Amino acid sequence: MNFFQTIPARVYLLIAVTIFGAASAITHQLTELGAENLMNGRNPISFCNVLFVGNIWALIALTFIYYKDWNPQTLRQLSSQDWLSLTVVALLSGALAPALMFSALEHTTVNNVILVGRIEPPLALVLAIFFLKARVNSWVVAGALVSFLGVGLTLLITKPQTPMMPVMGLQMGLGEVLAIGGAVAGAIAAVISKASLQRVPLGVFSLYRTAVGTVIFFVIVIRIFGWHHFTDVFSPFVWRWMLVYSLVIVVGGQLAWFMGLKRSDAAEVSLANSFTPIAGILAAYLILGEAPTLAQYLGGGVILLGIVLNQIGVSRLPQKSITGKGSAEKMDGAVGFKGV
Repeated sequence: MNFFQTIPARVYLLIAVTIFGAASAITHQLTELGAENLMNGRNPISFCNVLFVGNIWALIALTFIYYKDWNPQTLRQLSSQDWLSLTVVALLSGALAPALMFSALEHTTVNNVILVGRIEPPLALVLAIFFLKARVNSWVVAGALVSFLGVGLTLLITKPQTPMMPVMGLQMGLGEVLAIGGAVAGAIAAVISKASLQRVPLGVFSLYRTAVGTVIFFVIVIRIFGWHHFTDVFSPFVWRWMLVYSLVIVVGGQLAWFMGLKRSDAAEVSLANSFTPIAGILAAYLILGEAPTLAQYLGGGVILLGIVLNQIGVSRLPQKSITGKGSAEKMDGAVGFKGV
């Protein structure tokens, strides 16, 4: 038996959740590293460079891992609807969601991005209930409602240090609004994946999303900001650090998550996902020295209560093992910010 197959699935899920949870703190730390190594007064590790160069390195690494999935026989089995859904998911989760989250990290604290981003799981649940007729129980619904309240509490109590924006009659910080936008994009992408991409192999999904997401992001940035926004994109300093970032956060996180999925049931996966905000807040403290504020403690406490209620509900649903060949629908089950 292969050594990697002897490692318990829960260990892989724990590793993946730890990596995904630390993504925000590590991204923020990299931008601070860039600020300490300015190039002509510019930070070479801007969020645009992180996303663009990180995606290129990730694409190269993932090509070596998943190239066998890109064979004529597999590709012929995919319909035009599959490719359309893949393209929409690439736009949402490969370009829009990470771009909004990276930008949010420039305008607010890592802990705020993590807590506000927890709007994604309950929002994905609501969308799945309405559009996919997902079967849930009252515990799961209660968990979603409480999590929503926790995010709302965080937003209401927090005093942003950045420009304010009116949202549905409320004044919110720009960073928090961007984080909400990223979470919404991620939730929609997750529901589309669940509805339309069950037949799409993991390798096709990962490579296509990364490649198309990179191109879409590049075109949008050029059209909005101009070519000068990528002035330092070819700096060896940027490429060296983004190689490490991509291998650890993107490739390492994805591989650990999928290895865990192979031998886990829905309850175990849900439980692992519930630890993502805890891992993120711990990483923010250990890496950045960013301790939670009173607002974050209160909002985070309510969110954790919602997670507990959701977990009780999931444990009472009929469980199915998530085994078999990897698909896009399974891979996109990891909620929250996952780096590029």
